Amino acid sequence: MATDEYDSDPVPGAALTDAEIEALHEVELGLEWLQRAQGCLLEFHHATGHGMDHLDDAERLLRESGHDELADAIRTTLLPHGVVDGDRWSYDVLEDFQGTLLAETAALEARVRAELVDGRRHVPERRQERRWKERADRDGPTERTAGDDG
Repeated sequence: MATDEYDSDPVPGAALTDAEIEALHEVELGLEWLQRAQGCLLEFHHATGHGMDHLDDAERLLRESGHDELADAIRTTLLPHGVVDGDRWSYDVLEDFQGTLLAETAALEARVRAELVDGRRHVPERRQERRWKERADRDGPTERTAGDDG
């Protein structure tokens, strides 16, 4: 059940045109997908770190078993290697994404909501929810489902 300070608004965003509601929804979805991308980058960062930890363990084990040349290759070539351009690490990619595209999109999404719907969140979804509830109240169950017990 949706609850917030705007639930008493009979028709959230009623003064908006269909195009404005659609644009608002697209901006909200854009931000949500970029937040999901952040999760993927975070997963990438953690997976990269775990992979590097295994290589670090392999270096030690190779050295202990007399394979110094192989251990040196891990120590001098792989472990100091970044994930982008050989110099940038996974946390650099994550932080850059968070500080640029994600932050800028979040700011724009907040601005769009502030200018169109006084900062309200999920106005398109609330409108849809209200339409579904009104339809259910108005039309009731269909003849087919009225007698069904499950």
